[in-house]
This record gives sequence, structure tokens and C-alpha cells, in this order.
Amino acid sequence: MDILKRACGHARRTIATLLAVSCLFGAATTQAQAASTDTHAVVTANVQTFDQQFHAYGQVEPIAIVQVRAASPGIVSGMNLLPGQVLKSGQEIGKLGGPEIKALLLQSNAELRSAQASLAAAGKSLVFQKQQRELHLATQLAVIQAESVLAQAQSANETARANLRALQQMIILRSPVDGQVSSVDAANGERMAVGQPVFTLQPANKLWLKAVYYGAEAAMIKPGMEGRFISADDSNPIPVRIATVSGSIAKDGGESVGLMPVGAAPVWMNGESGTVVLNGSKSSMVAVPTRALILDQGKWWVLVHTSTGNHPQEVVPGPAHGWETFIMHGLAPGTEVVVDNAYLEFHRSISQRYQPPD
Repeated sequence: MDILKRACGHARRTIATLLAVSCLFGAATTQAQAASTDTHAVVTANVQTFDQQFHAYGQVEPIAIVQVRAASPGIVSGMNLLPGQVLKSGQEIGKLGGPEIKALLLQSNAELRSAQASLAAAGKSLVFQKQQRELHLATQLAVIQAESVLAQAQSANETARANLRALQQMIILRSPVDGQVSSVDAANGERMAVGQPVFTLQPANKLWLKAVYYGAEAAMIKPGMEGRFISADDSNPIPVRIATVSGSIAKDGGESVGLMPVGAAPVWMNGESGTVVLNGSKSSMVAVPTRALILDQGKWWVLVHTSTGNHPQEVVPGPAHGWETFIMHGLAPGTEVVVDNAYLEFHRSISQRYQPPD
């Protein structure tokens, strides 16, 4: 019996000792966590200077396209075009024929022959009147009238010749500029009406870069700003400069800008895409670690640490640089903000102030 009592007493003393050690260890751990929170959980927001950069998606597009249309009614013949084919300015690619063209050619040739006959007759008449004037058988007025008729005949002859030349040019389909065929809109044997498209041409060296910027960045974009275009399949950036700003907001809320290469024309292709990075001016803003930002109901917040506790503060984030985000509005320099577990602490403080409806 005495042995049992001594064993129970020893067990109670052992348990008490373990509890005391556990309490001491727990207190030490709590103090260490508190010290860690005081050291690492809060940072001071300071003003920092940075180079503004504006990023956007960019795509290479033609400045304009040229659509070659039929200048007269006719049937297409001799055309052998493929999309992507490169053409030179003035290169013949086909002809227009058919009954309409033949009738126009016959009429134009007939008008030219008639004008040539009238010109020859007017020339002979002038020579005759001058001879008669020398023999005093005609007056000077008759000579002047013959000269006037000759001048009219010469003008009519030049007009008929020009009309025939223009018609011959109209029935030949040519490339108006150097470029690449983007689409073929007619086929051999097809009857064309006046103004109907035959093929579409993308002029050579007439490409530029289009990008769209949104929100506050759109208001900061100005013509003349420079940057670089980083193609999705090419690591070599191309220096670019803003040529135009649309000045109007699209339906999606973006503003389009057109950019041209700086220096020598780059080797880029229509449809090529990538990232456009524009260089802005130097700016100074309050910066906080990005993990201190909290998104709640479409607004951004930080937890401001004060002597009375942590309080939510609405902010307007700006550009990010590395692990930090610059704050455009809502936070004064020198303010302490919570960093570690800021999201959990934010919602914990919100829940503590929440009052259920009656």
C-alpha cells in the first residue's frame, strides 16, 4: 500500500513538471511569434522613383490596302494570280475581253480614223488657201479660218488617240504599286462590271504596328513616345515610336495607337503579334509590397497598422515593379501597412465589425 502511494505521488510530481515545462515552452513560442510579427509583418510605405513603362498587346497591320477594280465591263482572261504573290508596279496580270470590249475598240478606232481624215483634209485646205492668197484669189480671213479648222482637227485627233490609248490601258489589268496579293476576287472567264474588284493588294513597306491601351494608361500615351516591340516568336526587340493616337475610346474602353519603326524598316509580316513596351517619364510614388494589397468587392485595400490596431484603407494601385506595387492614390508616405497574412487579417477585422441584420 505504501509503495502504491509513493508511485502515485511520483506520477503527480512528474505530470506537474511536464505541464510547467509545456507552459514555459508555449510562452516562449508565443513571444517569439509576436517578435517575428512585429519585425516582419509590418512595413513602412516609402516614396520611390521609377521609370514608367506601358505594356500592351500589339499586332502588325497594313496602313492601307489597294483594291484593283475593273475599269470597264468585260470578261477576265489570262489572269494567273495566287494570294501571297509579289507584284511589281505596272506588272500585267490579265486582260478584259468580250463583246463589250470589242465594240468599244471598234468605235474608238473608227473615231480615230475619222479624226485623222479630218486632220488631213484640214491640212490640205490650209495649204490651198495659202496658195490662193498668194495669187490674190483668196482673202487673209479665209486663211485664218482654214488655220482654225486645222487646229480643231488636230485637237480632235489627239483626243481620239488618247481615248484609244486609255481604252487599251483599261482592258489590261496591272498592279498599280509594288506589293503582295492578299486576295483574288475574280477568275478567268468571269464577266466583270465596272468597279467590281478583281484582286486586293497589300503595298510593300506599308506596314505599321497597332496597340491598344486601357484605363489610366491611355491618358498618358502621347504621340512621339518611344519604346520597343517584342515579337511573340522573336527575342530581338524592334525600336518603335508612336505615330498617331486615335483620340477616341473604342467599345471595349481602349484607345488605339499606331507605331512606326525607328530607323531602318524592320523585317516584319502582316499579322505578326507581340508586346509593345513604351517608355514614359520618371515618376515618384508610394510603394508597398504587392502581397500587402487586398482585393475586395472590386476595390483595392491595404491594412494600415496604427497604435490602436489594423485598419483597412482603400487605395488605387499603379504600375508594378518586381515584388512591389506603386500606389497612385490613398496612401501617405511613412504609413505602416500589414504584409504577412494581410488578406486573412483584413477579413478577420471585417468580420469582427459585422453586425447581422435584425
